[in-house]
Amino acid sequence: MKHITIDPREERAPTRGSSANPPLSLSPAKATKEALLDATTNASLYFIGTATILLEWQGIRILTDPNFLHAGDHVHLGPGVTSQRLTNPAVELHELPRVDLILLSHYHEDHFDKKVEDSLRRDLPIITTPHANHHLAEVKKGDDAFRCVHPLDHFESLFINIAGAGDGQSKQPTIKMTGMPGKHVPPGPAQVLRTTNNLLGMVPPTNGWMVELGYGVPDWGDSTFECRYRIYISGDTLMVDDLKEIPERYKDQKIDLMLIHLGGTAIPHAKAPLLMVTMDAVQGLQLVQLINPELTIPIHYDDYDVFQSPLKDFKHAMEKAGLQGKVVYLDRGDKYLFSVQKS
Repeated sequence: MKHITIDPREERAPTRGSSANPPLSLSPAKATKEALLDATTNASLYFIGTATILLEWQGIRILTDPNFLHAGDHVHLGPGVTSQRLTNPAVELHELPRVDLILLSHYHEDHFDKKVEDSLRRDLPIITTPHANHHLAEVKKGDDAFRCVHPLDHFESLFINIAGAGDGQSKQPTIKMTGMPGKHVPPGPAQVLRTTNNLLGMVPPTNGWMVELGYGVPDWGDSTFECRYRIYISGDTLMVDDLKEIPERYKDQKIDLMLIHLGGTAIPHAKAPLLMVTMDAVQGLQLVQLINPELTIPIHYDDYDVFQSPLKDFKHAMEKAGLQGKVVYLDRGDKYLFSVQKS
């Protein structure tokens, strides 16, 4: 079992060449939404835009799929395929407080833009796919290479021990990260397109994630770990058979929250859709019904011009299925507060 240790007491900016004293916290959220729990909230998600979320718990800050481009900027998604951003992020990269870890679903510019790639500290830990690890830690040379990349394949796990959070013997706050399956290219009759993609590298391999917040004895792994709050992040995937293994593996284990990537991303463009590579509203509803989380928060739905399935379609699908009470909608700059129980 893989383990890393992160010390949240070390105040360092996420970007290289920046001040050693980054902001202590994000600017206040536009709106705050809370879980319907009696317990005091002790964890939060801040929606920055597209698939970029800042998760905070026990002093640890985890940033997902960092994309900080602005409206009018373009990303390169493969040979001859570009996309224009239509929105602005809720905060700027340099306005972030200390970030302890990047969780990167795949190596695509709308999830890890070139400015972010050039700017981030090279010793900032990154959990990602083996494909992204190759590009970030192996292809890059010298001072340009990222030095703390941790690749996880599907259903591989890594434990994050939080330094300073306990005495080193008793159970202390711990995060378990597990790669979840995902497919960016549809199965079946799209075999020719998949073969072409393999040659051109237009749509890279992708992961979803299971993020388990809980308590364990450092370096002991599953034998002592007790999950207190479980978050499933779908990543950029379609509704494929591989996802059916998730509820099988987590049978009788509650999934408290799902962050679902929507948008119905079409390439080469929403106006000329040849291939859909992320879930639209119909597939999103199907995933909600398959995973059956306590709550769903949709992200990745309107930031780029390759998205063809608007959020209102997902809202309608959830309402029609009678699931409107099990979803929270966040705008960029909104924060969701929740509680991770200690026992």
